[in-house]
Amino acid sequence: MSELTLVRPKKTVVQRILGVFSSSIVNIVLLVVAVFWLVPTVGLFITSLRTAGDIAASGWWTVFTAPAQLTIENYTNLLSNTTITGSFLNTVVIAVPTTILVVMLGAVAAYGFAFLHFPGRDWLLIVVIILLAVPLQVALIPLARLFGSIGIFGSVLGVILFHTAFGLPFAIFLLRNFFTQVPTELLEAARIDGAGDWRIFFRVILPLGLPAIASLAIFQFLWTWNDMLVALIFTNSESQPLTVAIQSQLRQYGANLDVLSTGAFVSMIVPLIVFFAFQRYFVQALLAGSQK
Repeated sequence: MSELTLVRPKKTVVQRILGVFSSSIVNIVLLVVAVFWLVPTVGLFITSLRTAGDIAASGWWTVFTAPAQLTIENYTNLLSNTTITGSFLNTVVIAVPTTILVVMLGAVAAYGFAFLHFPGRDWLLIVVIILLAVPLQVALIPLARLFGSIGIFGSVLGVILFHTAFGLPFAIFLLRNFFTQVPTELLEAARIDGAGDWRIFFRVILPLGLPAIASLAIFQFLWTWNDMLVALIFTNSESQPLTVAIQSQLRQYGANLDVLSTGAFVSMIVPLIVFFAFQRYFVQALLAGSQK
């Protein structure tokens, strides 16, 4: 018997023209959106490379006609500013451990809610979902008093614990919903081979749930890195992150735009690098439920 081959109908000239124009329109719209999204970033970066006098005299776009305005003096001064450099290190010390704790604890709890059977599991899951709607502002004063009584108010540890506590409900909810999509046959096969819960968690669930875990890590890192409200209340001058340091510089030196723009760009570029480095996992998590 001869093999059957699928013959696709040829597109007409009108269909080809419409296809070219439709794809071109989409590409043009995406290009315009990307340009508008990048303009503030480019403007901030160029501003950070100009002196205070040039910033006060003209807009950042004038650098294209006078490139001699560009200088790295602002970044040299930034590195010599102990307040900014110290707050940058504080931001890293706060954001990285918080992200790790939220991802680890959230993944373990999500595995329990997804695959383990214990009394009150459904009610605990309802409590977790309810906690998603609780604004962090309601806990600022009670936790400030609690941290003050145990001696961690104004320290980096207090900020880490605060962000971890408020990041866990979303982490558990997100990862639990992703883990439930894992075929139960894989877990049953692993149990037949003698694997326990911890081995199944590390060898089966974590590799399959990597897109969701990476997406959670991106979200948590960005939230913690860009936070100012919690850090403004729970830190002091020695433990303040970069957002609070820039805000204090603005209050003290309102016209010192060369320092502020440089610090703001440094504060912004790290989350952008993290996002673009893990964006493929982010896209995989978004598309995870689109196909079976």
